[in-house]
Amino acid sequence: MAFTKERKSEIMARYEDWFNQSQAVYVMSYSKMNMKAIDAVRSKIRDAGGEIHVVKNTLFKLVLDKKKLSYPKGFFDKTNIVAFAHADPPGLAKLLNETTRNSEIFQIKGGYLGTQQINAGQIKSLADLPPLPVIRAMLLGMLQTPAGQLARTLAEPARSLAGIFKAYSESEPAPAAG
Repeated sequence: MAFTKERKSEIMARYEDWFNQSQAVYVMSYSKMNMKAIDAVRSKIRDAGGEIHVVKNTLFKLVLDKKKLSYPKGFFDKTNIVAFAHADPPGLAKLLNETTRNSEIFQIKGGYLGTQQINAGQIKSLADLPPLPVIRAMLLGMLQTPAGQLARTLAEPARSLAGIFKAYSESEPAPAAG
């Protein structure tokens, strides 16, 4: 079915908007697609803060060309579905990795982390990262450790002095000289 120039412009504007709102974009090929499988994946991706859409290859390539992003030759030869990570790129990569692990329907081809092109292996490595809340907790722990050690180091002389004063006050008074 042929699209009018206006319709193509609308579609490309939508693709560009999805791309601009995303922290990462993952491109997958699909075959033997049925709506039950697509809807199940869409629901999971929506819960993870992302979107997934079947794209027109030619129009999506034009958007990538407009953004001056490269893609491997043959990358858009087959039917493709694109996932857009709006919130948590590693979380969505983990979800896609689990979805494609034993699937004959989907296969991860590659994508973009920001504007950096990444391949399927890098997406799988990204999926192995801990979730964003865990990374934040680890970072906060690393930042708090030196501050806690500094506070203990600074408080130690005063604590020792307080112990000496307490021991002295609890000891029996010395006899008066007379």
